[in-house]
Amino acid sequence: MRVISLWTSIADAGRELLRGRSSPRRARPETLAADLLSTRGDAVGTALARELVEQLKSVTPEEKVAFLLHLANEMAVDSQKVISAAETYRTQPGPEALQGLRRVAEGPRMELFRRINMAPDGIRALVSLRELLLRHIRENPQLAPVDSDLQELLTGWFNPGFLSLVQIDWNSPASLLEKLMRYEKVHKIPNLEALRRRLAPDRRCFAFFHPALPDEPLIFVQVALVQDMAAKVQSLIETASQPDNPAEADTAIFYSISNCQDGLRGVSLGNFLIKAVVSELTKELPSLRSFATLSPVPGFLAWFRDALAAGILTAADEQLYSRLQQPGWIDDEAFAASAKPRLEALCAHYLVMEKRKSRPRDPVARFHLNNGARLERINWMGDISAKGLDESAGILVNYRYHPAHIERNHEAYANDGAVVASTSVRGMIRPLTERQG
Repeated sequence: MRVISLWTSIADAGRELLRGRSSPRRARPETLAADLLSTRGDAVGTALARELVEQLKSVTPEEKVAFLLHLANEMAVDSQKVISAAETYRTQPGPEALQGLRRVAEGPRMELFRRINMAPDGIRALVSLRELLLRHIRENPQLAPVDSDLQELLTGWFNPGFLSLVQIDWNSPASLLEKLMRYEKVHKIPNLEALRRRLAPDRRCFAFFHPALPDEPLIFVQVALVQDMAAKVQSLIETASQPDNPAEADTAIFYSISNCQDGLRGVSLGNFLIKAVVSELTKELPSLRSFATLSPVPGFLAWFRDALAAGILTAADEQLYSRLQQPGWIDDEAFAASAKPRLEALCAHYLVMEKRKSRPRDPVARFHLNNGARLERINWMGDISAKGLDESAGILVNYRYHPAHIERNHEAYANDGAVVASTSVRGMIRPLTERQG
């Protein structure tokens, strides 16, 4: 809090200096950005940064996009300066020439973002600006360099060394509990009764916080303390279930991981969060022997549809997929029983064999395998919610985190793209064109 107060005081002092040189009408963001880059004093620079942050809060989304396009077009790296600096370093290598090359290779845009961060609420403004950028980058591909610059800076500023791990419980501030309900993306929390069950004695919830955003969780994970590896999420989140004694649990199930800040997409937080929580739980509950997830397979049915369109599956698979699109199939016990073996085989194939650029096609698989987990088990009817049925025909999977094998599994994935999977999962894989009985 002292640092924030210091920069606020400096900004206040700078604002007094600005009053004599600015018009009563607030300047456009583009003008403020140019002024911010041209100033040298800390007080005036901090005041200009705060003025720009406040202006960005007040303008329309369309004006913010126009500002981002201005950054892309008018504050890009000057290629001629880079070539000249590179030639200087080639002919006269040394620390000064290298520093000059680094400076021009970054360009004015990176310096602007650093100066915006001088404002008391600057980092929050940049996260919000990137969130808007990501919503508009598809129709404005020229924003890609701006996104690259922001992601690079935010990755450094949100280094796990700067983050604090906080346990959230029923006695946490009401504003934080409300955000927990709002940010939950995997298994919605419909009411306070459901929230109370998620924070019961046999449950844990942890979040990462950044000192510049003390009131905003960055990412949180929900954990169930159970006996044996869980296969169905409804049994973990239903409000009617009675809490168990956490001291008797031998397994920690990570059943929901939610990123809270869309502007931090691509900034790695989840892998460090899981490892930090494993460490905390191991110290609190030495009886825990197993750490695993109960994870969705969000891309499975989308891949199933694409594989049918590509003609690499059978006519029986086409009939199977068509039936899955009809409401009420889950209540047809005979159909569900006959569909189970083929869907499990297809899901195992999808998770282990289907790749994009040598990495698994499924985003959740990429996340956990890169963290060093092993694809442990495929769970039929693991999530029978509408979302679970639409994404994966109700299938959930367990990724197991074995502390002794995490680094080895991560290296195998990082170096070779290896999908470390149990023999039971690999044993489910069948040829895609195999005839079905």
